[in-house]
Amino acid sequence: MADNADKKDIENIKQEKILVIDDEKTTLKMFRLFLDIYGFDIHTAESGEEGLELFDREKPSIVLTDIKMPGMDGIEVLKEIKKRAPATEVIVITGHGDMDLAIQALNLDAADFINKPIQRQSLEHGLARARERLKIARSHQKDVETKMEGNNLIIRVQGNVSSQNDQYLKDAYNQAIQNSVKRVVLQFDPSTSVNGAGIAILTQLVLDSEKDGIEIVMAGLSDNFKRVFDIVGLSRMVRLYATVEDACLRY
Repeated sequence: MADNADKKDIENIKQEKILVIDDEKTTLKMFRLFLDIYGFDIHTAESGEEGLELFDREKPSIVLTDIKMPGMDGIEVLKEIKKRAPATEVIVITGHGDMDLAIQALNLDAADFINKPIQRQSLEHGLARARERLKIARSHQKDVETKMEGNNLIIRVQGNVSSQNDQYLKDAYNQAIQNSVKRVVLQFDPSTSVNGAGIAILTQLVLDSEKDGIEIVMAGLSDNFKRVFDIVGLSRMVRLYATVEDACLRY
């Protein structure tokens, strides 16, 4: 039953870009045969360096990379891709005896690993997992929206502030740096919740803003979360406002 579900998930992908990096031409040819069945827009590279050039140009959502290659290896490729586009899902291709490298890749946020020789079932499992992670990430991307209001950058936060939307919060904050904005208003919807990881993320964001010369204020927090922020000390680090309009008027 699980195998059929994986196949259904993969078959639903039409013309999603995928990049395969491997220094063996026969392996690249085999991947083309497998992936063509699922309707991917397939791009291949024979080295890590070439792969990163293709990645920058094509911006695929999924990358498969051999873990052992001459020059730039798969671990370096994984690190560089996550630095350039953290939402990209990377599956590493390993050989027998490479379990330490596979674990290292997972710790660097690889979606999965598959062993050579490549089995179609293993590939399907890896692709289905990568696709599910993409779907979750895309749903969390909608939790964070930005807009300019006078001299303020408003970051509207919905849903749950957690490790799942950490990167989207950072990306939103980076807009302030890129546009030389000196004040950021974090606007929380009434239904927004914050877990322990979310509190740590917000605290780090405030600490970073002090180094960057940017003021962060918060608006719209529920009474419950105001109490939580009081307990953890976060409300002593930022000014709190009842509404985003009030926060903008005071600046």
